[in-house]
Amino acid sequence: MNPKDQKVMISPFAKEVTEGLTAFPKHLSSKFFYDEIGDKLFQQIMDLPEYYLTNAEFDIFQLHKKDILQSFDNHKEGFDLVELGAGDGKKTKILLKELLDQQYDVTYHPIDISENAVQGLSNDLKKEFPKLDVEGQIGEYFEVLDKLKNINNRKKVIMVLGSNIGNLLHPRAIQFLKKLNTVMHSDDLLFIGFDQKKHPQIVLDAYNDQTGVTAAFNKNILTRINKELGGDFDVDTFIHWEVYDPENGTAKSYLLSTKKQTVAIDCLSLDVHFEAWESIHTEISQKYDDDTVKWLAEESGLEITSSFTDANKYYKNYVFQKTK
Repeated sequence: MNPKDQKVMISPFAKEVTEGLTAFPKHLSSKFFYDEIGDKLFQQIMDLPEYYLTNAEFDIFQLHKKDILQSFDNHKEGFDLVELGAGDGKKTKILLKELLDQQYDVTYHPIDISENAVQGLSNDLKKEFPKLDVEGQIGEYFEVLDKLKNINNRKKVIMVLGSNIGNLLHPRAIQFLKKLNTVMHSDDLLFIGFDQKKHPQIVLDAYNDQTGVTAAFNKNILTRINKELGGDFDVDTFIHWEVYDPENGTAKSYLLSTKKQTVAIDCLSLDVHFEAWESIHTEISQKYDDDTVKWLAEESGLEITSSFTDANKYYKNYVFQKTK
């Protein structure tokens, strides 16, 4: 095995693809949807009329930006705004503009798994808000959280938008919140979005648009395997499928093989066998109500201090602090 092949074998992508496609049932992580193509597809998704999440949170920021910032720093003493999964920063810019207009002393730390997203946002902010202090970081949430301890000792507001926590089942969500708790000082805050339970059809439409952009986004993980790991997936023989269970509030995305087939992944020396209509589970998108969010907070040593919702009450941003 040459060094290049060895590097591929030990990469997180290669490791998780091997584990996921040799498991039963098969699964792949939605975090691998994102590369340069995946980033562009997700930007298109956020502009879809069916994908209400972006507009709902945008609505919250427009309606409540002053109250949100007062909940962060009522006396304008200054703080670090740390955003996990910053993306293109479209919603955050509403708060950043208000922060500058109201002369808050703030440093913005956008964090994302996508280098393209962090670099693009940092460059964009330099042009749009030249007076804003921006320090971006690239990495996965759980890896970067440890780095947060090294940020200066002034107050931090950790921000998780877009219902990113919805990609975690409750036990992992609690683990995530507990780890956030460990990097928070007593006066730090957590500002986090939770998509609310609503009519099931609205949920299904959000993850299965008529134009097929979401399907292309989901299938991009197969394209990445082909491109980066030498796979020979015939992407057209897989379909995107979405289900939603209103009882537990869990939406799930799958890729289904429409025929019996074997896929070779050369860099992994792996042949993956599929039966007709066999699935690959790729993503969950959890929906919540106030009682569930309160329970998650309590299990994580946190408490809700305030919350903000959109006009349709589709979505809520909650402010958490450490339990006194």
